[in-house]
Amino acid sequence: MITTQPHSETIIARIKREPKFARALYAEAVNCFLEGETAVGLSMLRDLVNAQISFKELARQTGLGEKSLHRMLHRNGNPTAHNLTAILRSIAEDLRIK
Repeated sequence: MITTQPHSETIIARIKREPKFARALYAEAVNCFLEGETAVGLSMLRDLVNAQISFKELARQTGLGEKSLHRMLHRNGNPTAHNLTAILRSIAEDLRIK
């Protein structure tokens, strides 16, 4: 019997191992928003937060509530443009993207 990891665990492990992959995933998440694929973009950002920052640290950096961030970055989340910008900026800074 073959045992496998859930997809998100595999992605999170790779983000932690490969900074180049993390930056590419961030770029793809932004592209998803531009293409109207919001749910996919939010899922990618959630993986980046789980692997790199933590929701607690993201809440501290953005001034937004931790529970609110969890709801915003859920696949069906609906963050405002202002909040999404704050989240993207914090993740970019953590990934050292200028």
